[in-house]
Formats: sequence, C-alpha cells, structure tokens
Amino acid sequence: MPDVKAKIFLVDDHPLVREWLANLIEKNLDLTVCGESEDAPTALKAIAELKPDLAIIDLSLGTSSGIDLIQSIRSLFPAVAMIVLSTHDERVYAERAIRAGARGYVMKRESTKKIIEAIHEVLKGNFYLSKEMTELFVEKFMSSDSEHIGLPITQLSERELEVFKLIGQGYEINEIAKTLSLNHKTIHTYCTRIREKLKLNSSAEHLRAALRWTETHSAV
Repeated sequence: MPDVKAKIFLVDDHPLVREWLANLIEKNLDLTVCGESEDAPTALKAIAELKPDLAIIDLSLGTSSGIDLIQSIRSLFPAVAMIVLSTHDERVYAERAIRAGARGYVMKRESTKKIIEAIHEVLKGNFYLSKEMTELFVEKFMSSDSEHIGLPITQLSERELEVFKLIGQGYEINEIAKTLSLNHKTIHTYCTRIREKLKLNSSAEHLRAALRWTETHSAV
C-alpha cells in the first residue's frame, strides 16, 4: 500500500455522481477523495484548505461555469492538476478546457477504467484525451489552415457560446441578460458576433441553428 495517497477533489452539482465517483476512486490504493463540492465558490474555498493533488470538474455547475472555475484554480492553485468529467461534447469543449488549464477531458459515457487511467496519467504530469480528440488536436496544430478544422461552433468565445446555448434552450434576450447578469445591449452584441462567426443571415437562422445544436449537444 502506498505511504502517501494522491488527494482527489470532486466538483459536480449532482450528489449521486459525486458519490459514485468517490466510491470508484477509493477502490484504488494510491488514491483518496479529500473533499467535494457542488459549485465553484465552495470548491475554491475547500481547495484552498485541503490542497488536493487533482480536481475532477464537471462543466455544468448550476449557475457557475466549469471553465471559469478551471481558470480560477489554475491562477490561484497552479499545483492542482485538473480533469474535466462531463457529458458535454468533447469536440466542442475539450480544447476550451485544456486552454483554460485542465490536463484531461473524459466524457461521462466512458468506462470507469478510462476515468482511473486519466487520473493516473494526469498525476504523472501527462495530458489525457480520447484517441479521437488526440488525433483532432494533432491534425489541427499540424495544419496550416487550422481555422477550418473542427466544428464552426469552436470559433465562438466562452461567453458567446453561453448565449448561443441559452438561445437554443428557448431563453428570450431579456432572460439571457438576467441569467448572465448583463444588459440587453450586450446580449444583442453577442448575438451579432455569433451570427457573423457562424455565417447566419438572420435571427431566425440563428434560432434554428441554436435549437438544432442544443438538441444534439445537450447535457443530461
């Protein structure tokens, strides 16, 4: 049995997921769960106190953004490695998560073996991605025309993607503004940028595209 176990911190807004993940991790003699949280603010406070070696983070945290949390942890606690475990499509979110500071991305549909494998690889200082995403990253960074690699949605900024998702979920502009604590004018500006980047010619096209994308990529 290892003298010192690697400390893992869990951030997910579903208690059942945290319980399942904790039970899975504790079966490994070299790993232990040192704490858990359902949102970003409590996660940051707990990480400061517990000093985990690695945090496993979902991207959907109620009203909080997992990407924002990853950026905060990288800034405040650079020694803490991070893995995203999420239902969100890796083709859209994996690169965002890695750029924010995560060192691994695992879809929740993957086997438990893959999750533990990811933890061990990241604790070694390596990155962990699916074979598909690794190939896509290599193709993108080896290509001289990387702008056209991957999905058009990847051209959106983090905030633009939030607005796009909310439109696809049926939110009106005033509801989006309230949800994101922004004014209506700012939301309209984001919508204009989204249409330009995705080459959508009207608000109606924008709505249809958002609805189709949200239906395809919605998280459980």
